[in-house]
Amino acid sequence: MKELVEYIVKNLVIDEASVNVAESEEDGVTILHVSVAPDDMGRVIGKAGKIASSIRSIVNSISSRQHKKVVVKFGE
Repeated sequence: MKELVEYIVKNLVIDEASVNVAESEEDGVTILHVSVAPDDMGRVIGKAGKIASSIRSIVNSISSRQHKKVVVKFGE
């Protein structure tokens, strides 16, 4: 799942080297922390959060098939 999010985000940003996706687990929930360069944050979030919402929808769809709970968080 981490690799999928990293692939999507790297194709959205200009500075691919600054993309970092960290994975942690809390109470059986996998949390993916996505960080990018400050100039690229708008490209990842999108207008009114539509791109971020789409990324979360893709992850939720795949994780529900695997009977897992995955949360994607965006930040610097």
